[in-house]
Amino acid sequence: MKKFAIAAISGSILGLLVTTQIAGPLIAQEDRSNSTVYEQLDLFGDIFERIRAQYVEEVDAPDLIEAAINGMLTSLDPHSSYLSPEDAADMRVQTRGEFGGLGIEVTQEDGWVKVVSPMDGTPADAAGILAGDFITAVDGESLLGLTLDDAVEMMRGPVGSEIIITIVRDGETEPFDVSIIRDTIKLTAVRARTEDRSVILRITTFNDQTMSNLEDGFNEQVEAAGGMDAINGIVLDLRNNPGGLLNQAVFVSDAFLDAGEIVSTRGRDPQDGERFNATPGDISEGKPIVILVNGGSASASEIVAGALQDHRRAIVVGTKSFGKGSVQTVMPLRGDGAMRLTTARYYTPSGRSIQSLGIQPDIIVEQPRNRNVAEEEESPQRRSEADLRGALDNDSLSEDERRQIEEDASRAEATAALREEDYQLAYAIDILRGLSALGPGN
Repeated sequence: MKKFAIAAISGSILGLLVTTQIAGPLIAQEDRSNSTVYEQLDLFGDIFERIRAQYVEEVDAPDLIEAAINGMLTSLDPHSSYLSPEDAADMRVQTRGEFGGLGIEVTQEDGWVKVVSPMDGTPADAAGILAGDFITAVDGESLLGLTLDDAVEMMRGPVGSEIIITIVRDGETEPFDVSIIRDTIKLTAVRARTEDRSVILRITTFNDQTMSNLEDGFNEQVEAAGGMDAINGIVLDLRNNPGGLLNQAVFVSDAFLDAGEIVSTRGRDPQDGERFNATPGDISEGKPIVILVNGGSASASEIVAGALQDHRRAIVVGTKSFGKGSVQTVMPLRGDGAMRLTTARYYTPSGRSIQSLGIQPDIIVEQPRNRNVAEEEESPQRRSEADLRGALDNDSLSEDERRQIEEDASRAEATAALREEDYQLAYAIDILRGLSALGPGN
């Protein structure tokens, strides 16, 4: 028994010695690291004072410090930034669904401002700004070298005032100018309508109104159609939706799922990770869903598309999404400003990160560029058996059957006409019609 006690004590002493030998270098290393940080902060102070004292023009000290803070944050990634008190107030207004501006969501790429997406019904949308466009100048002044916040500030202005932005677009040989009149942007988060027997839910953004707008719009369309049995499915149109609030993306996904994971987030510390799960209840009662995405679908849009795709609850149609798989936390700062900091990555239910990869559609469908109909040769009028003189009548159909055939043909023609206006949406409606024709369980 005494030998065991001695061995235990010896082991403790040995462990203490080993710990001391390892901890010593670690502590020294940490001290050196802290010393380096303090030296760098002293360097920052020296540079700040020299600028104040020797720069060719007098500088405003608070502006200089704010620029340094913003430079520190923007050096991390394109989505981290400092928000001045004015910018922080604007952001709070945007999440409520009303703000002033052009109506475009932008990011920064290679020093240039890139359009993530124009928002439906806004001045930018009406002016023909497209996802993927680069804005290189505002009113003739280059944006190269400016931070994203500074570039956005240049595009702001009084409602009713004109702004001229210079656009570089893929497929165009030369940059071109676009004149836009600034306006108050009032976002309706969800627009609902019915095409054929399909309910179209066009989600433009994820703000505080999104889930309530979606639920109200869906219920109105179902009631107008005559009940759930009268619709054959749902199209969730997330094209050019730049994202927004994470909780709203979770609510929208949950609306169409009965169970299972929706999204998970993982930060620097594994303990800070979160997992969001669906609750029982599907507002569509299991009706087929087609999701439309494109290169302007980002962030919260990709959470919804990824969740429903992974659960095989929806067919994703369109082109690859933007690929923003990071989560930003807005942290209030003294003086009413705020810091937007990337704090986590999010993962779809299958565990995939879509950062820089995007959501790959199940069916890739490009949206054709507008065609000049006047330049196209009209196709010759096709004739059928019924057009032939003396053709036999079909006497095997009842009046009800004949009427049903005519109604089906009318709906098919309406969808065909929609292809000229929105090919991707028409494709989605055709998918739902096909799934409906297969019947339940297919």
